[in-house]
Amino acid sequence: ALAMLGKKTIIIDADIGMANIGLVLGLERSPITLHEVLAGKATIDKAIYDGPAGLKVVPSGISLQGFQESDPERLQEVMVKLLEGIDYMIIDAPAGISRDGVIPLAVADEVILVVNPEIASMADALKTKILTEIVGGKVGGAILNRAGVDQTELKKQKVRELLGVEVIDVIPEDANVRRSAAFKLPVVIRNSDSPSA
Repeated sequence: ALAMLGKKTIIIDADIGMANIGLVLGLERSPITLHEVLAGKATIDKAIYDGPAGLKVVPSGISLQGFQESDPERLQEVMVKLLEGIDYMIIDAPAGISRDGVIPLAVADEVILVVNPEIASMADALKTKILTEIVGGKVGGAILNRAGVDQTELKKQKVRELLGVEVIDVIPEDANVRRSAAFKLPVVIRNSDSPSA
């Protein structure tokens, strides 16, 4: 959506253990990914691919060997090289509190928590918020994802109370998201008039 608005946007799949950006954007067979860059086998310019609407994408690989060879400590250095000429850099960070998940939280200008209206998701988001604050990062708010249409305001209030951050927006549950992923196109392109878009 940012790219469609004319913003120079790059997304990095920093979830090097459970990567999925490449899968949902049709880049799963990319010969060079963030795995190779973090392993010192390639430069970052070789791992940047054109996505839809002018979006630039740095996928992570899907192999376990690539994950094992990756050094997440190199992520900050890689990100600095990508910043030139970019309006927005979106980092898809791994869920949880692993070593490779801490680095994106520390180096990002702002962390946005994406939560589902379920207690397990809220608990994970709260841990991520606390960890972000511990490593000196800033939590800019939360997005309530896959929300049902009933009692949305109540759910927003509950998220606000549980996480102690503002809810930036609510994305409703929408079967078009799954359909769009199957076609490897973002919902904002394939079903631009759907509720989630």
